[in-house]
Amino acid sequence: MQVTIEALENYLQNHYGSWATEQSLFMKLVEEMGEVAEILNKRSGRKAADGTDLNAELGKELADMIHYIVAIAAVNNLDLN
Repeated sequence: MQVTIEALENYLQNHYGSWATEQSLFMKLVEEMGEVAEILNKRSGRKAADGTDLNAELGKELADMIHYIVAIAAVNNLDLN
């Protein structure tokens, strides 16, 4: 499935626009960034890995970061295009 930035912005504006604050979305972004850091630490051997597919997990967490970055833009009516 391919999603454009415009479509994602519209969806997230409808989803978050009436109740979410930029601060709450930013805190979620920071949380996701920490999860990416944890995976990168596991990949580099600085933290013990538990056998999960780290590439798949990294992809999911990076997608989550994109979600919250675009959500912050959407609730502020910013066009990322």
